Amino acid sequence: MANPDNSNPEHKEGPVAKTIEEQTAKLPSDLFLWAALGSMGASLYLQYTGDRDRSLFIGQWAAPFLILGLYNKLVKVEGSD
Repeated sequence: MANPDNSNPEHKEGPVAKTIEEQTAKLPSDLFLWAALGSMGASLYLQYTGDRDRSLFIGQWAAPFLILGLYNKLVKVEGSD
């Protein structure tokens, strides 16, 4: 039977993870969406101006920003522990 309060004494977060989660929970969730969109826009601009290497580098930032946004949302919804 599942534990209703989602607490498992065998799987507690360490002090570093707990501190990081407390700080990231303070950030607005849409910050990560705007960062992803901004990196895509910057990548498009750089591609248009002919700076292909930088365009590809900055364009790859979108996925990590979105993943960080999901992490941020999970911490806010589920909490740290």
